[in-house]
Amino acid sequence: MIVTPALAAIIFVAGAVAGALGALLGLGGGIFLVPLLNLGLGFPIGIAAAISLATVIATSSAVTAGKAGQHLMNFRLGMVLEVATAAGSVLGGITAQFVSQAVLQRLFAGVTAVVAIVTVARSNRRNVITDLLADPGLLGGRFFDHEHQRDIVYRIRNLPLALGASFVAGNVSSLLGIGGGVIKVPVLNAWCGMPLRAAAATSAFMIGVTATGGAIIYYGNGQLPPVAAAAAILGVQLGSHTGLRLSPKVHVRHLKLLLAAILGVVSTLMLVKGMR
Repeated sequence: MIVTPALAAIIFVAGAVAGALGALLGLGGGIFLVPLLNLGLGFPIGIAAAISLATVIATSSAVTAGKAGQHLMNFRLGMVLEVATAAGSVLGGITAQFVSQAVLQRLFAGVTAVVAIVTVARSNRRNVITDLLADPGLLGGRFFDHEHQRDIVYRIRNLPLALGASFVAGNVSSLLGIGGGVIKVPVLNAWCGMPLRAAAATSAFMIGVTATGGAIIYYGNGQLPPVAAAAAILGVQLGSHTGLRLSPKVHVRHLKLLLAAILGVVSTLMLVKGMR
């Protein structure tokens, strides 16, 4: 597919929007960029996924650098989960070469629909420990919440579920180019006891490693157009910095509802496309 200057400009803008939303929600932006490239601009979903994975790496770098001093990222938990995520990512990158575009689109729709429902159902729940002197445990953590102007303590529950979800997230990440955060953030927040902001920041740290394995495989198969990828990465970097500045100012419940609304729209569009 030939990438003209006009098309590159459109991809840049799409990347900026995806980067801003990805930084706000810890999803890497791929969940928004893949539909834009596939449905809006007509890129085959394999190429859209490859471009998206390249931008996920850029988003991860920007968000990790921007939030490094806020203690939101749980590096210990992130490295534990990354083992399972990386294994799933490599398997997904290989599997993607043998799965049809229609199947991938329907899978994308199903994943995003489930995540949207779970996010809405648990939008009012907060995973915090009221006793600030409590021990967060080996994989838990604490951070200062600017929204409520107080310290937050949390413990990690259901680690086997988190590991299983991370493996699935890695697999889906490479298959669909969505970074894996779309699965990890809701699971960590809904069932594993992690506040949304900490889950989003930790996911942003992990998705860069996750995306690298899949992106290498796509590149090796000639599915990563350099000009389109460069335009998307530049846009995502700009959008990510905007999202980082807005993140502390947005209420957590509003973030969850925004996430659910966007995922619902994307799920519907991809399902319609996959059924044709």
